[in-house]
Amino acid sequence: MNIGDQPLRFGSGAAVRRVEDPALVQGRGRFTDDVTLTGQTWLAFVRSDRAHARIVNIHLDEALATPRVLAAWTGADLVAAGVRPLEFPPAFQCPDGRTASAPPRRALAHEVVRFVGEALAAVVAESREAARDAAAAVWVEYEELPVVATLSAALAPDAPRVWHDAPGNVLAEARYGDTDAVDAAFAGAAHRVALDLVNQRLAPSPMEPRTVLAWMDAGRLTLRMSSQMPTGVRAALAACIPGRTVENTRIVVGDVGGGFGMKTGAYPEDIVLGWAALALGRPVKWQGERIEEFVSSVHGRGAEGHAELALDAAGKVLALRLQGWANVGACPGASSVAIPLVIGPWVLTSIYDIALVSLKLQAVLTHNAPTGAYRGAGRPEAIYIIERLMDAAARALGIDGAELRRRNMIRPEQMPYRNALGQVYDCGQFERMLDQGLALADWRGFETRRAASRARGALRGRGIATFLEWTGGNALVEGVRVDVSADGYIELISATMAMGQGIVTSYVQLAHDVFGVPPERIRILQGDTDRANGFGSAGSRSLFTGGAAVRAASERTVEEAKKLAGDALEAPAADIEYAAGRFTVAGTDLGIGLFELAGRQAARRITVSADAQAGGPSWPNACHVCEVEIDPETGVVRIVAYASVNDIGRIVSPTIVRGQIEGGAVQGIGQALGEGIVYDAESGQLLSASFMDYALPRVDGFRDFKTVFDESVPCLTNALGAKGVGELGTIGATPAVVNAVVDALASAGLGGEAEKVQMPLTGEAVWRALARRPR
Repeated sequence: MNIGDQPLRFGSGAAVRRVEDPALVQGRGRFTDDVTLTGQTWLAFVRSDRAHARIVNIHLDEALATPRVLAAWTGADLVAAGVRPLEFPPAFQCPDGRTASAPPRRALAHEVVRFVGEALAAVVAESREAARDAAAAVWVEYEELPVVATLSAALAPDAPRVWHDAPGNVLAEARYGDTDAVDAAFAGAAHRVALDLVNQRLAPSPMEPRTVLAWMDAGRLTLRMSSQMPTGVRAALAACIPGRTVENTRIVVGDVGGGFGMKTGAYPEDIVLGWAALALGRPVKWQGERIEEFVSSVHGRGAEGHAELALDAAGKVLALRLQGWANVGACPGASSVAIPLVIGPWVLTSIYDIALVSLKLQAVLTHNAPTGAYRGAGRPEAIYIIERLMDAAARALGIDGAELRRRNMIRPEQMPYRNALGQVYDCGQFERMLDQGLALADWRGFETRRAASRARGALRGRGIATFLEWTGGNALVEGVRVDVSADGYIELISATMAMGQGIVTSYVQLAHDVFGVPPERIRILQGDTDRANGFGSAGSRSLFTGGAAVRAASERTVEEAKKLAGDALEAPAADIEYAAGRFTVAGTDLGIGLFELAGRQAARRITVSADAQAGGPSWPNACHVCEVEIDPETGVVRIVAYASVNDIGRIVSPTIVRGQIEGGAVQGIGQALGEGIVYDAESGQLLSASFMDYALPRVDGFRDFKTVFDESVPCLTNALGAKGVGELGTIGATPAVVNAVVDALASAGLGGEAEKVQMPLTGEAVWRALARRPR
């Protein structure tokens, strides 16, 4: 590992260069599409161009006659062969109390297609071009069926059913809180505010599209792919493909060009690739085109709601009420439903002491692609709701937004604090973060800056978000194996996954803390289910679970090696000391090097494993403040200031966490100002299926972040004291930016109409809002 010049101090807490980067920037990364096997073939999918239709016939004859084509299959072929759909767990309830069931998510659609982009046939050929040509030659006969492409259409009276077992297209429902007590609180409240809010669908858009290479190796099925959760994919393949078990199936993951939650589970395409390799006995590769990612990969967000706060005369929140609907698409998976109905609600009351809630949340089927995890997964939607409500309440009461938040914050002496959804916060000093955030943003100097903007003909607004998030995925145990080899390297093997977030650097720093050897002597191995299995990387869990396991396994390795060193040096283990890669007998010059000691073992290595278990999730929190300027002639919004103070507990890699916060904020800004999946309401066609129509943030956007970290409140549930960081920036940015735009519009004379704007706040959307100003 060539990690370049590094500072003299490399351990945790030091700002070091990422050890992953030299290989990546020099073109030595190894992504799935970089691997080509002998005898490799290529697979192309035929995808539905209808949102809802019965499959009358799929004609493969012309495709099979195409030169160099080896095979083609339909959904009927795979059903006949015993290939099973991806599982939808019996974990959710319908409104009438029955266990919810969902339309089958098959490897290839069978009998009915339910969204544009659903794969319904696959063709394998000797080259990528031949496979694509043959797929284009497949002719599908459809019988058109009614389409419901939006939430409003799906929930309309007498709407066509997406699934026979979901009356009213409501797949599942969850209710929380005490409705009667909340109704009473609202009845007696001095103030009430209500907002209708939309969290639009988003396309996760990692740089590397999904790519899969499948082959058979001595009777075992191996898939090399881009994934955040190799073990989960292996389990899905074993469940879906006849004759496959977790023992005779292997998943290998190399470099991953971004995941953002989109690559957390198995997809139908993965099942088809595994089946094709098994059926043909040859390697088969598929690389998704960008348009395939838009139409068939899971989307994020996609929720709407009517939210209300009741407050007393002093601005103390008495109760929160929410009715919410999540568009989970046509063939949802477990995460499609769990994110809006379970995970999001956990953080809805955020850092505020709100004892009474009444939540009615529904997962609604439409003829759209399924939703799934996307950076934040439920927490951005929930925090957006409460932070928009807080600003609306402050405006209605004539109270400064920061002051209203302060009056409602949970106090340090209330920790550990159980929120209205039963989640327990171990620690948090939220007012401290607020005070630092206000100082960093120069909160009191805003009116001077607003006046300066007005003098230039621009509208200026200020937004704030004070919030927390839940991290860990409720997978709180992680294991690591350490191999110290005679050739001078320490290998740490983990089931977490690098996907661009820099976790390898953090692990090397933690191992360096214990072993004290040069960092280039430490290797982190991930992405092979033959070597390590576990939950994987999602929910900002990698450091506080996987990192804790790195430290535990490293410390255990040193302790076990002390016994071996004692034998080698003929001294009691209690007298053996260790530092910087060498064992010595206390008070003497007798010693032996760690790697020399490994060479004396029968296997010429020392191998130790250890697990680490967190006592609960972590609750990172922050104060983010954004200022925007709006051109009133065009509606174009420009971010002119962004400051944040973030409590992520103990920091291992300062450079990396800064990148996570600021990179995450850019994604949150993208949702606020530009991004949005759009389906045609009549046909269900995806109108935003390329980057010509889907507006990702660009490199010429805002970059002058002021980002500060406060390490004074370490997490109490894990050995490192760390709190997850990967999604915090995204969660805070969206409401901070939108609140700033609403503030600018309200100050321009829109008043309460400003609260009605919905994301994305494009130039056109803001211009149209400004056009509603009284003349």
